[in-house]
Amino acid sequence: MPKTAYRYITTLPGVRGGNAIIEGTRIGVHDVIGFLQNGETVDSICSPRCFPGITKAQVYECLAYYEDHRGEIDVLVARQMASANA
Repeated sequence: MPKTAYRYITTLPGVRGGNAIIEGTRIGVHDVIGFLQNGETVDSICSPRCFPGITKAQVYECLAYYEDHRGEIDVLVARQMASANA
C-alpha cells in the first residue's frame, strides 16, 4: 500500500481515482474538507451523521494534508460540489 508522509493518509491506485484517502477507508481527504467548508465541525465529521468510525486525529490530519496540497484538494472539492448541484 503506498504511503504518504502522513500517518493516516494514503493513496491507492483505483480507489477514489488515486486521490488521498483516510487509510482503511474510502473516505477522501476532499470529502472531509468539503464537509468542513460547508459548516461541519471536527466533532460532527466524526459523528454517525457524517463519517462514523473516523477519529478526530484523522480529521486533523486531513486538514494538515489540505494545508500542504490546497490546490489539489480545492479542485476535487469544487468538482464534487458541481456534480452534487448538477
